[in-house]
Formats: sequence, C-alpha cells, structure tokens
Amino acid sequence: MIEMELNKIIIDEKRQEQIIVLKEKTGERMLPIIIGFAEASSIKMNLSQIKFPRPMTHDLLKSVIDSLGARVEKIVVDALLSNTFHAKIFLVSKDNTQVIIDSRPSDSIALAVRTKSPIFVEDDVLNKAQAFKNL
Repeated sequence: MIEMELNKIIIDEKRQEQIIVLKEKTGERMLPIIIGFAEASSIKMNLSQIKFPRPMTHDLLKSVIDSLGARVEKIVVDALLSNTFHAKIFLVSKDNTQVIIDSRPSDSIALAVRTKSPIFVEDDVLNKAQAFKNL
C-alpha cells in the first residue's frame, strides 16, 4: 500500500464532474478520482473550516463513530473494477476490534479529512490508474 494525501479538489459546477487528486506522500504519482458534487463540496467545506448549524452527512458519520468509542484507523482505496474505484474504511472499536466497511472513495476521503486519518491506495490500483493515464 502507498500512503497518499489529498492534493487538490477540482469542482466544475457546469459539468457536474468533480475530481479529487491524491498524491503519493513520498513520491510523484497522482491518482485522480471523479466524485459527486455533494462529496466534493463536503470535503472542500471541511478543509475550509466552514461550520454548519446542524451536522452534514460526513460530520454525522464521524459523530456516530466517535459516540461508539471507535476511531478511523485508515482509509484504503483497494480496487479499480470496471473503471470504478472501491475503498474500505478501517475502524478500530473501543475494545480494539478492527471493523472494515466497504465505501465509495469519496465518502471515505470525506471522513478521512474530518478524522485526520491516513489515506492509502493499493499498489495495483495505482498502477492500473497510471496505465489508463498513458493510453
């Protein structure tokens, strides 16, 4: 697995195509992932420290995890199937049991920015994505 960091968010309101770009923490490879407008806005608003009077969806998810005494250990983008990225949220419960939850990368990353959790991408996913870029 390669540790990545959120490098940039590109929001195109007209085309309804938003892109988050992950960059290798210790390298130069990048991974662009197309996501929905709501998820891109959620990530951007959190990074901009915009607060709302009521919890937004990803804030609610964080609150539920916190209330259960669990924590987000890491996010892993673990598959690229039929041009769709897949991810997992790795939680650790209060009794140190690991729970793995299937997720869209956009939701996982929105949660990761709120919990300051590391983001990883499996080597083969990064390699497949790099191959698409070179076509």
